[in-house]
Amino acid sequence: MNQVTKVFWFSLVISIIFVAWGVISPKYLESVMTVWKGFFLNNFGWYYQLIATFFLIFALFLVFSKYGKIKLGKDEDKPEFSRPTWFAMLFSAGMGIGLLFFGVSEPISHFSTPPVGEGGTTQAANIALRYTYLHWGFHAWAIYATIALVLAYYKFRKGLPGLMSVTLYPLIGEKVKGPIGTVIDIVAVFATIFGVAASLGLGAAQINVGMNYVFGIPNNFTVQLLIIGIVTLLYLVSAATGVKKGIKYLSNANLILAVVIFFLFLFLGPTVFLLDLMVTTFGGYIQYLPSLGLRLAPFNKENATWVQDWTIFYWAWWIAWAPFVGTFIARVSKGRTVREFVIAVLVIPTLVCVIWFAVFGGTGIYLEIFEKLKVSEQSLETALFFVYQQLPFAMVLIVLTLFLISTFFITSADSATFVLGMQTTNGSLNPPNVVKIIWGLILSASAIVLMLSGGLNAMQTAIIVSAFPLSFVLLLMTASLLKSFREEVKGKKKKRKV
Repeated sequence: MNQVTKVFWFSLVISIIFVAWGVISPKYLESVMTVWKGFFLNNFGWYYQLIATFFLIFALFLVFSKYGKIKLGKDEDKPEFSRPTWFAMLFSAGMGIGLLFFGVSEPISHFSTPPVGEGGTTQAANIALRYTYLHWGFHAWAIYATIALVLAYYKFRKGLPGLMSVTLYPLIGEKVKGPIGTVIDIVAVFATIFGVAASLGLGAAQINVGMNYVFGIPNNFTVQLLIIGIVTLLYLVSAATGVKKGIKYLSNANLILAVVIFFLFLFLGPTVFLLDLMVTTFGGYIQYLPSLGLRLAPFNKENATWVQDWTIFYWAWWIAWAPFVGTFIARVSKGRTVREFVIAVLVIPTLVCVIWFAVFGGTGIYLEIFEKLKVSEQSLETALFFVYQQLPFAMVLIVLTLFLISTFFITSADSATFVLGMQTTNGSLNPPNVVKIIWGLILSASAIVLMLSGGLNAMQTAIIVSAFPLSFVLLLMTASLLKSFREEVKGKKKKRKV
């Protein structure tokens, strides 16, 4: 515990207070969070839209800029992991549980209740997938890519601790070592806790639903609590083994199993229809990307509510996840160039998300339109398993999916404990196991408290509120990075002249 910093102790005390509040008075916590959620959604939706678009533009600028050849490490450094393993690790940490939870449920929800126009039509089907791609595509991964790039550059190129606060040194100098830096790192810690806790809550709910389908186990909070307890034990064991063992092996296993489930789903369903739908809707997504990413509805309250509940929520979620996913991706990306890094993190996961949602969401839409099945009447948790029941080998798919959700659950929490450990031990690449265990317990306790205090609504509130102050830190990080890049390029030009 000699490595822990003030950030650890302040964050731990505040976390314990939050968990205690949720346990003692969950209804009061829910009412407070509902008020805050309404405040930010009603007054700052425009801001979340602009900042998400800014990160996409910034990431594209880096790809085509003169800074693309700068290496995330010393000039002689080689990548620590192979590209397939690297991709598997960043993707498992990034969106694993969400792809399974929302794979069918989000497109079918947008199909039934689209942001514009009438639901249940072919036009609604196209719009549904375009918006799903928007929420999981280039904007999301641009946020991750940018923050991960900043952290990796200062860690491996400049040899500084892997902390959010340290990246602002070019802007505020020695102040990063004082109260300002401490506050920045605490904000990052809480954004990570709330962002990951929401995913853990979603994962527990869907595992419970799947077990209800397969084994008839009751679908209730008590069972979900037990699921969180069991998985907590598993990811704490994995976290204790480190990045090069537990997280690495589980990430590779996740990727392999996800690919197996994907191809089973594709070939057991309406294959040609799904491929046609994917190509058509991806073209529409690219065509309308700027307007989709900046759309608000100032003249229509109902449409405005839709944008707030979906698009704005997603932008806040990805911002809240940025310290977690960014720190983790940075940790495993030493030796990559700026251009290679941004292209890989921006493009490959986006294409995977597009293909995934086209197949899973498209199957749900196909069953609704052509088979007249009421997929849209299912809850977010049950939609995937309802669709499975309409396919051959349904039981095999359900069992494989339950296992994959569990391993995604473990890798997300495993990675998060590692990142929280880094953030609270001055950027240590090997935080003490006791620190990771403490944060693992806090993550699970926070997920339980959010489930007690309003479920998905409470999770959304925690994410939206924590993302707001963090977003300003992320903007300053991009300014700091550009300043450092310019100085590095100038330094190289001077050396050439000499």
